[in-house]
Amino acid sequence: MAQTGESEPPAMRLSALRKAFGSTVAVDRVSLDVPAGSFFGLVGPNGAGKTTLLSMAVGLLRPDGGSAHIFESDVWHDPVRAKSLVGVLPDGLSFPERLTGRELLTYLGRLRGLDPATVTERAAELLGVLELTEAERTLVIDYSAGMRKKIGLAMALLHAPRLLVLDEPFEAVDPVSAATIRTILRRFVESGGAVVLSSHVMALVEQLCDHVAVLSDGRLVAAGRVAEVRGGTSLEEAFVHIVGGRAGGAEGLSWLASSSG
Repeated sequence: MAQTGESEPPAMRLSALRKAFGSTVAVDRVSLDVPAGSFFGLVGPNGAGKTTLLSMAVGLLRPDGGSAHIFESDVWHDPVRAKSLVGVLPDGLSFPERLTGRELLTYLGRLRGLDPATVTERAAELLGVLELTEAERTLVIDYSAGMRKKIGLAMALLHAPRLLVLDEPFEAVDPVSAATIRTILRRFVESGGAVVLSSHVMALVEQLCDHVAVLSDGRLVAAGRVAEVRGGTSLEEAFVHIVGGRAGGAEGLSWLASSSG
């Protein structure tokens, strides 16, 4: 794996980001650096603010306060430059569903300002690597959940970004497709890119990531190298301890006991 670039500007720097929806504070002044060349995991319970934080970080949602920089480019003051450096796979991404996979990549590539020959070459390569070549003439509306994740990743990679921000990229993905995506992401990091990955699966984050941050109730409660955050336990055990949850917890529910006997 490529060395993380502590001496380089961070791939992403979030400074006191805050977002509230009415009286609910979704993200509460979160500051976080993602080192260049790192594979960074973002974890937290449901409703912790992960999607809101990442949406602000890449320019999809305007924060109430704070700032976000991608390789020192301000996401809100220099959005064209910042967004040229990042590929994004948001949670619940919507597609133009009456296009085929190849048409979708061609359309996006032209919007990105890539020349037709480059778009054709990259689209063909991405469809092949992601095992979507046989479905390239299939309309996106007919794609399975796993195929949608893969074409979404292809869209994020098409313009050759330096940073990938992926919100639950393995959700609803079959094991074969998941293995393909893991290989691509590892190669991306080994080639010098950085990845920010949001996931509920602690074992996946522990396997893939070298850094991790833990959100709870919109606040950053832990961050650092995976080995530092987990201590002498597994990441899942450390996570439960950090966010104040309980393992087990089925002491009640006596009515679930079998009536046999």
